[in-house]
Amino acid sequence: MTTTRPFGRALCAMITPFTAAGALDLPTAQKLAARLVSEGCDGLVLNGTTGESPTTSDAEKTALVRAVREAVGSAAHVVAGVGSADTRHTVELARAAEQAGADGLLVVTPYYSRPPQPAVEAHFRTVADATDLPVMLYDIPGRTGTRIEPETMLRLAKHPRIAAVKDCANDLLGATKVISRTDLAYYSGSEEMNLPLYAVGGAGYVSTVANVAPRQVRAVLDAYDAGDTAQAARLNHLLLPLTELMMASGLPGTVTAKALMDAGPVREPLQPAGREATDGLREAYEALLRG
Repeated sequence: MTTTRPFGRALCAMITPFTAAGALDLPTAQKLAARLVSEGCDGLVLNGTTGESPTTSDAEKTALVRAVREAVGSAAHVVAGVGSADTRHTVELARAAEQAGADGLLVVTPYYSRPPQPAVEAHFRTVADATDLPVMLYDIPGRTGTRIEPETMLRLAKHPRIAAVKDCANDLLGATKVISRTDLAYYSGSEEMNLPLYAVGGAGYVSTVANVAPRQVRAVLDAYDAGDTAQAARLNHLLLPLTELMMASGLPGTVTAKALMDAGPVREPLQPAGREATDGLREAYEALLRG
């Protein structure tokens, strides 16, 4: 087992800014991307769950990748979400992202159709074969309905362009098994797992909370790398109230992140956070800043 970091260590699952009228807001996206990098993000994951990918068009996805690439240059890795329920469509999105300047691809398990594991494996191989970019598999069975089973991960790890996993399966045993037997870079996709997964050989995280608290999310792993595990745990505990409200309050992370940011509305069917939820989020955020 070798801990590799093909996309950096501290990645933000970036929101997609919209104007008040609901159009894609590229200038705000560029400003946000630059700020996140300046505050410690090694990479930006675009057009994922937090980026509202189900409600953005193919053209909007490509335009966002191109704009963020222009904004951050070579200062951060740009990973483009290209997943869909259709293998052919996913390949088209992957090729468009490559042409737009992405450094890598985030590919989610095909959803709704609930393909068996051989079909899941075939889907990822087909997409990985379609471009020259490294691939991050996105294992989020709570949304897709289908797990990428550890045995499937072990087989996919042999593909030369399948380099990483965004892990939202919340199965530390399964993740540790794959980490111990492959060179796949495991990135936590659930903030409460950032530190535990890192401690067993994970590569880092892809965080929604990092949209609003990039320095604080990164500081946990910085402390761990410095050998101060007690400080890492303390900082992780400080993040917990905000993480819980943003990610486990019954509202999607996109909604809670945008409630704390000047990044425009969410797109329907999502609805903005109500006043009570927003007030609670702001209180937790301010408490985190106070330390």
